[in-house]
Amino acid sequence: MLLSFVAAGACAYGWLRELALPRAAALVGALAFELAPYRLAQSRGHLLGPTALLLPLALLGFERALRTGRQRWWWLSRAALVSIPLSGQVHLALGAIPFYAAYAVCRTRAWRPLAETGLGVAAAALAGVLFRLTVIEGSIDERGRSLAQVRVYSADARDLVSRGVGRHGIESFVFLGWLTPALALVGLALLLRMRRYGAAIALGLGTAVPILLALGTTTPIYTALWHALPPLRYPRVPERMMPVANLALAALVAVALTGLLRLLARQRAVAAGAAVAAALLVALDLHVRLFHPTAADPASAAYAAVRTLPPGRMLELPVFLPDIHYGSVYEGYTIQALRRRPVAYSTTAPRSADQIARALQPLSCGDWTSGAGDWLRRLRVTAITLHRGLYLRNPLVPDVAWLAWRSLAAHGWRPVATDGAVTAFARGGQAGGGAPPLAPPFAPPPAGGAIFCDGWYAADRVGRQMAESHASLWLHGPGTVRLFVRSPRSLPVRVSVDGRPAARVRVLRLRELRLELGAGWRLVTFDSPRLPLIGRNRRPRGMRIVAYALPAAAGGQAS
Repeated sequence: MLLSFVAAGACAYGWLRELALPRAAALVGALAFELAPYRLAQSRGHLLGPTALLLPLALLGFERALRTGRQRWWWLSRAALVSIPLSGQVHLALGAIPFYAAYAVCRTRAWRPLAETGLGVAAAALAGVLFRLTVIEGSIDERGRSLAQVRVYSADARDLVSRGVGRHGIESFVFLGWLTPALALVGLALLLRMRRYGAAIALGLGTAVPILLALGTTTPIYTALWHALPPLRYPRVPERMMPVANLALAALVAVALTGLLRLLARQRAVAAGAAVAAALLVALDLHVRLFHPTAADPASAAYAAVRTLPPGRMLELPVFLPDIHYGSVYEGYTIQALRRRPVAYSTTAPRSADQIARALQPLSCGDWTSGAGDWLRRLRVTAITLHRGLYLRNPLVPDVAWLAWRSLAAHGWRPVATDGAVTAFARGGQAGGGAPPLAPPFAPPPAGGAIFCDGWYAADRVGRQMAESHASLWLHGPGTVRLFVRSPRSLPVRVSVDGRPAARVRVLRLRELRLELGAGWRLVTFDSPRLPLIGRNRRPRGMRIVAYALPAAAGGQAS
């Protein structure tokens, strides 16, 4: 990863030198690209940052081929450009390929270089189409992303000038610096003054377009483009084209410094000092704290125990859908326990993987009533690991690790080893000989409220609504719980407590359901036929719990 920083700077430097810029100016411009905060942020846990160096490499090959006429440089340029979509970074390719084409048109009008460029553009576009047909086709991303998903990751204008990473998360971190954009404006003005309109247009659009798209749905432009351009419907992170802007900004910074050095051409010592000062100022301007040491858990006793268990697949709890990044935590343990997993992190996972993940997801909350146990047998799962850490302060999973552990034990899974927050379970394994106790070694959740598990939309001002035909929640007894429910359309609902039928009702207008609970935590499940598709987005919506009143014995309140 560290070498990719150097390589990015080297490719940018080579390209800027081919533009006949002075060494000092090219070095500062290369430094601006190498240290671009967004590119660094997308290098620490994503391939977008390292892949971005292919764009200046493609431009370097183009400029060298334009100057020397040698075919090998055209092949280098084409290979670098085609490698962007082939690396899987098709979202970056959506910006890099048009930028490369526009840059070539602005740089030359000669038919042969443009023909060579056209071959590269066509090859890169074909590579993107092949990636679409072989990887995206049939995956969970086949139909693209919704504007609602784009809205989650959209940056806003403040993110362009905010050095803090924690405002909206790493995906919307698009800090450009403060001095760097100012220098880029100076460079753009110099290009216009020198009547180098082609370069000004290419670098100006290369900067402005990705930045504008990075703002996503915070502006009406992205929504209009999303409807008009089908390829734009696939990225859920609109900032993915920002490396193009980082490179264009770096080039404009180098142009600005070139103008300064020419003014100081007769004062070499002053010019050298100015170049050093510019490099230091750009480095300080782009400095962000993105990297810090983290515990990698390289020798987990829990996963060492998994290696000794009978052959079969392994499941990790909590279960996440394939396109949820928390699942990548489990992939870090693959080198410690090389077993097939029914669930992993991949935004282009096949639809069957998504279906299996949804079937297994109730186990995360200790719900075995939806047939998830049958899936474990069908998949021949012989090992389960429970990650207590992923239940804590996770917006997608409630803190129900205690309930999940208890349910595993109730269904014949025994803890065999624990290490920190990770515990390994085996079917019928014996707790003893240093194994963890059968009971969860951490406190249960507080008994003063309902715990909503899978199958619900997030809470809004009028309660919680079923998002799937099977939804569950945990309630604490003993006593009578009162649920006030309604549905957008008449819907039959089967209510069960701990898997035993408790009521069959048809819900439409507001009505009250009363359930008798035994002592302790009780799992209440709601099952309906296929939910009706409601609203403009045609999303499944079922019964809504408007309010509830828990048993007084559990310390519950009306909510």
